Amino acid sequence: MSDQSSLTPLAARERLMTEPDLGAGNFLDHAVAANPHRSVPFVFTHRTDHRGEVALRGHSLLDLVALRDRYAAWYHANGVRPGEPVAVVIGEGLEPLLHFLALSALGAVPALVNDAMRHDVMVRYLDHVGVVGVVADDTTRLAAAYREDPQRRPRFLALAAEVRAFDAAAARLPAAYPYRHAAEDVVALIHSSGTTGTPKSTMLAHRRFWDGKQPRMVRFPAEPYDRLMSLMPHTHAGGLSYFLTAVLLGLPTVVMSDWRRAVVEPVMEAFQPTMVASFPRTFVELATGELPVRGAARVHSWFNTGDSAHHGHIRRLVTLGERPAGLIRPWLLPQQKAGQPALPGSQFIDGLGSSEMGMALFGQVTTPESARDDRCVGKPLEVVRKAAVLDHDGTELPDGTVGLLAVDAPSLTPGYWNDERLTASFELAGYWLTGDVARRDADGRFHHLDRTVDVIDTVDGPVYSLPIEEVLLADCAELVRDCSVVGVPAGSGRGQQPIAVVQLQAEAAEAGADEVQAAANKALAGAGLAALAAVRIARTPEDFPLGPTGKVLKRELRTRYATLLTGR
Repeated sequence: MSDQSSLTPLAARERLMTEPDLGAGNFLDHAVAANPHRSVPFVFTHRTDHRGEVALRGHSLLDLVALRDRYAAWYHANGVRPGEPVAVVIGEGLEPLLHFLALSALGAVPALVNDAMRHDVMVRYLDHVGVVGVVADDTTRLAAAYREDPQRRPRFLALAAEVRAFDAAAARLPAAYPYRHAAEDVVALIHSSGTTGTPKSTMLAHRRFWDGKQPRMVRFPAEPYDRLMSLMPHTHAGGLSYFLTAVLLGLPTVVMSDWRRAVVEPVMEAFQPTMVASFPRTFVELATGELPVRGAARVHSWFNTGDSAHHGHIRRLVTLGERPAGLIRPWLLPQQKAGQPALPGSQFIDGLGSSEMGMALFGQVTTPESARDDRCVGKPLEVVRKAAVLDHDGTELPDGTVGLLAVDAPSLTPGYWNDERLTASFELAGYWLTGDVARRDADGRFHHLDRTVDVIDTVDGPVYSLPIEEVLLADCAELVRDCSVVGVPAGSGRGQQPIAVVQLQAEAAEAGADEVQAAANKALAGAGLAALAAVRIARTPEDFPLGPTGKVLKRELRTRYATLLTGR
């Protein structure tokens, strides 16, 4: 890795904050114009070499532009034109981001698809989007599916290797290139995780996806010693958001192609990140068992988005690393370092967000000194115009009352692609419904209790699954590595009752369901929460089904255990 700084100067970053045309469709070109260090490698990919050691390869801003233009020439030669959706079904890492850059530079709409999505679901999703073409690592099963129904086949179905091998020397790009986006132009389609059903197709708009991120140009840590490890799925809005931020900052970043600890930890040790951004999935693995002390030696900040993380995992991660002088507060460029000693441990910034929100719109900071505060996601960020807890009629509820979490912010999605009806179902009283159940306290802090589809309807009233999971993970940590709580039918006229599907800690591998349930219910009673009606131990990966983004598929668990309490 180069010792030469790749960071965009602070004055240039401040100018980027007020650029009227900057957005998700052209941030690379703005970065090239703003950063005098455009030939310094700063975006790193990783592989394991023949000796079994991690090898890192760096790419500069100019490298990214050259790759983007070559890929764009292939797409243009294959007839892709502005406004047309094209599916990108490529394994995680830098590659899907390059295709995003290429397609957006043509004014086309990349539909970024996680390649772990089940193929029958994928075909339905691509058909709904109406893609004109598909580029994939492996087209075999998609080609077979389209042979059965040739009417649905897009104009082209190509291997990603074909695009990488394209000789663009004689190819032409459009006269107006890169494409000039209008503020409301759709620049990407991001699918939901599918944890609650068929994935939704969220639209990201050129300007909206940048709105709210401007403060990161001066508040996101970016000192010469900073390095970011991005474990976000890069077919997701979170991955795109951190990549956009890193490119504009010139922040040295390793773009991970695998989120599993066996791959992540060796790269951490080689790259020595000071910041790690991920969905909770990797944080669960890193916080379990022996902590990654060497790989996290320099980490001062962990950034989580998507689903909020659990205290049981956070409290272990913040014991790692060191917070340098000036980095005591989150999202802050170090200043006035004198008299600020380094502190042991790190900070965990837990951001509640989604593709629909455009970014994490709530943030809770935990340090080794923080008191436990289950399910608190903090106050809305400054970009949020208003946030509230509503009833089903759109009436704002008083503090302390549980209801529907609703937000209004300039970063919000324009809606769902080809689905105005679905879009309308998330709009209420001038707000966007996030799909979450929450309450606000008297200090204006929000507490995230559940997804609306996961609330457990018992005869005694609603029970929320996430606070129960918090207790199992934090107070039964000697037994429970990870868990998922769902509601299942309790019998005629008895509503639902909560059950837990539990992955055990390695040292508790022989524990039985009765032992875990007894420990869990004792802890739940102490916390004033509902008892579990049953516990099931997940001893294989199949027992703990995950979606393409690593989220537990609660709908599958509900179906699997639908007759557990009734015996039918």
